[in-house]
Amino acid sequence: MRANEPLIMALPKGRILREVMPLVRSAGIEPEPAFDDPKARQLRFSTNIKNLDIIRVRSFDVATFIANGAAHLGVAGNDVLMEFDYSEIYSPVDLDIGRCRLSVAARPELLKSDDPSRWSHIRIATKYPHITRQHFAARGVQAECIKLNGAMELAPTLGLCRRIVDLVSTGQTLKENGLVEVETIAEVTSRFVVNRTALKTRPEELGHWIDRFHEVADAA
Repeated sequence: MRANEPLIMALPKGRILREVMPLVRSAGIEPEPAFDDPKARQLRFSTNIKNLDIIRVRSFDVATFIANGAAHLGVAGNDVLMEFDYSEIYSPVDLDIGRCRLSVAARPELLKSDDPSRWSHIRIATKYPHITRQHFAARGVQAECIKLNGAMELAPTLGLCRRIVDLVSTGQTLKENGLVEVETIAEVTSRFVVNRTALKTRPEELGHWIDRFHEVADAA
């Protein structure tokens, strides 16, 4: 990281981007017009702040860009932060957006005959193998995780496994695919995050944005 290079803010695509942009704009950051153009294919955008650019990436990649110093600040869900557990990421502000939960789900007929107290080994499909293994290891259960990046709800119905761990918002997707929530692992919201090394080398700049996002989160 060079001290005179523009700050890079990493923002996640999709639903969280729609929720976070009012906060970004309230903080005084306005991206170039192409940012709101659905036909635009660029991924890096200038802003009205001379030394601040925005990149738009997948939610899981926000943490990777920031932890490795390719971006200096951004927004990531605490599900992503828990999964990667990067020591280089500092998350000072809970933005209280993107509310959902990380849950275990299964087919309802499984629950009638299942006894969790007798588990020693279970097989689970998930996008979150690290969190899942930790969660079940805490109760002495070995979790064999099948990594899927989407369509998690199909796994139990097609015999890939008997349970899944996934993000749940309303629960409608689970219901429409014949699954029910068994337990909640964690409540999830999106956080304003910064790279720790960047915070040490550019404390005034990043400290300013931490303060601004604290203010807009509190106001919201």
